[in-house]
Amino acid sequence: MGQATDRVPVNSFCGIEAATRDAYGETLFKLGQENPDIVVLDADLSSSTKTSKFAKAFPERFFNMGVSEQDLMATAAGLSLTGKIPFASTFAIFATGRAWEQIRQGIAYSHLNVKIVATHGGITVGEDGASHQAIEDIALMRVIPEMTVIVPADAYETELVIREIVNFYGPVYVRLGRAKVKPVMPPDYQFRIGKGFVFRLGNDVNIIACGVMVAEALEAADILRKNGIDAGVINMSTIKPLDEELLLESAKARLIVTAEEHSVIGGLGGAVCEFLSSVIPRPILRIGVKDRFGCSGSSKELMKFFGLTSHQIADEIIKKLETLHLMVK
Repeated sequence: MGQATDRVPVNSFCGIEAATRDAYGETLFKLGQENPDIVVLDADLSSSTKTSKFAKAFPERFFNMGVSEQDLMATAAGLSLTGKIPFASTFAIFATGRAWEQIRQGIAYSHLNVKIVATHGGITVGEDGASHQAIEDIALMRVIPEMTVIVPADAYETELVIREIVNFYGPVYVRLGRAKVKPVMPPDYQFRIGKGFVFRLGNDVNIIACGVMVAEALEAADILRKNGIDAGVINMSTIKPLDEELLLESAKARLIVTAEEHSVIGGLGGAVCEFLSSVIPRPILRIGVKDRFGCSGSSKELMKFFGLTSHQIADEIIKKLETLHLMVK
């Protein structure tokens, strides 16, 4: 077994601006020292998914499957049957698109203990363009029965998520990003599957966000409050299962807003709409990528192009409130 000496503190990413994929790689490396049952599979992308550090330290527990994502998922399923805890990693577009049938039939249908941790999700992949920008992956994973779906807001939450899912039995999909993200979660935060985190609840608007959009939502809420609108923000990092109790509490506001770096169809917005429409109908504004593919550009350029910046979110909310005649006078 590879020997590692530079141990990583549990809260090493708290308050640090970093890519969620970087936090994944470091945390996976540390967990590899603690748990010999963890094995890692990658599709010839370990330098990008950040599983390379684990591979170097524990070569006998790392499997480079090459550009063969269907094989990767099927092999991960087989390893789980031997008592191992497989982490299967590649880019989100390949994990959820090319290997969807293997995930459904080989992993989820048999409720196997496989952790699919995909990087390069959403449009912040940037210049790689539409072919590599997964904006459908949350929807594809959410629709599979018994699949848990998680989208961490920052590097610190990613660290906590990876540690949590090791101790959770069952198939899990974790969506991570390429670009650095602002730190938003407080140092005393403890991630729990199926539980959202309340930064603040508002009487006029509550913004329910995930991933990189949590930071944008927090800034948007500040802008709204300066305009006399009482706005709250919730980090709904677990897309499935949803924190339904918290959603009901948030629905006391005049308007619910969802914000995600994903298609507005089938992701967080779809999940929130499905639940609230059946129990307590409320006006809901879904902010995300409209019914279209991504395009090439820098992360910042694309966030603005698709209307996902804090100022654009605040403007859309004000327009919606005006349309619904809910503006605070």
